[in-house]
Amino acid sequence: MNAPCAAIVLAAGAGTRMSSDLPKPLHPVAGRAMVLRVLDTLAAAGAGPVIVVVGHEADQVRDEARAGAPQPERLIFAAQLQRLGTGDAARVGLDALGDPPESSDVLVLPGDTPLLRPETLTRLVAGRRHDGAAVSLLTARLDDPTGYGRIVRSDGGIAIVEQRDASPAEAQIDEINVGVYCFDIARLRHVLPQLRRANAASEYYLTDAIDLLARSGHGITAMTMDDPSEAMGVNDAAQLAACEAALAARPSPS
Repeated sequence: MNAPCAAIVLAAGAGTRMSSDLPKPLHPVAGRAMVLRVLDTLAAAGAGPVIVVVGHEADQVRDEARAGAPQPERLIFAAQLQRLGTGDAARVGLDALGDPPESSDVLVLPGDTPLLRPETLTRLVAGRRHDGAAVSLLTARLDDPTGYGRIVRSDGGIAIVEQRDASPAEAQIDEINVGVYCFDIARLRHVLPQLRRANAASEYYLTDAIDLLARSGHGITAMTMDDPSEAMGVNDAAQLAACEAALAARPSPS
């Protein structure tokens, strides 16, 4: 990145489906906690400052991140006292970030995507800056997109349609939303207060912010990652094992 890009890592989840007392972000992939792998990637991409939004077992996650992150001096921790969804977590992170003088954009990404590569994030940030978009989102094409939000591209732009809301035709789309975004900070700050909890989970969804930006006429762009395995997240033990297998299958750096 030619200029610094701030980042917000969403690491407040409890991970109830992991069947473990260990906080979800601290589950290891190949011997290193998932959230530390995300912080490794951000450091290698030159991102900073980095806000880590913590919630469940906040002290434990904070202590592990401080002890194990490659650039702990660039970390700022923010507590999501009530876990009211990704939109609320982004708001908490943005409040902690303030107005960084050197950055006009911010990456927002989950703390449970341990296979992301630095160059992927660098390309995402560069793409947003080049296009002048309000947000650029990361996508992947999967053989089985079941359960993911679909990327619907049309002459009117780009939209994210969740699985439960997808028409039969939209459900056939194999391009999915990874949940990794690069926002223009000012536009994100403007739109977050407009989010509403009008959904079954009664949560604030960050994807609704993208929809609001699109409806307001702001540019939305998307970048499809070259290696869809980078999109792998972890919600249970089986997905954790799949991440380990995918990481082990990667070629060694030359």
